[in-house]
Amino acid sequence: MIIVSCERLEGHEIVQYLGIVRGNTVRSKHVGKDILAGIRSIFGGELKQYTEMMNEARMQSLTRMIEDATELGADAIINVRFATSQIMEGSAELMVYGTAVKIRVKG
Repeated sequence: MIIVSCERLEGHEIVQYLGIVRGNTVRSKHVGKDILAGIRSIFGGELKQYTEMMNEARMQSLTRMIEDATELGADAIINVRFATSQIMEGSAELMVYGTAVKIRVKG
């Protein structure tokens, strides 16, 4: 599956637009990680526990979007975007979305 953030695919022709596909996950802070992050924030530096959590959330959301596109028979997903929003205190949703398309190689 080709996944891009642009509207076109170099060397390919979009032959059919299949619609919007998305994947999301909602994550909440872990008490143990929250304590470690709180200590880290006193001294400064990267909050690695939260970086890891967000990386996992991005990968899970991407996987779910790809599954959605695969069910539609897509070859690629174009114009991919990520969005986050707070659901409640201490939890957030990470969503990824794009347009599923059928493509063929030019030439």
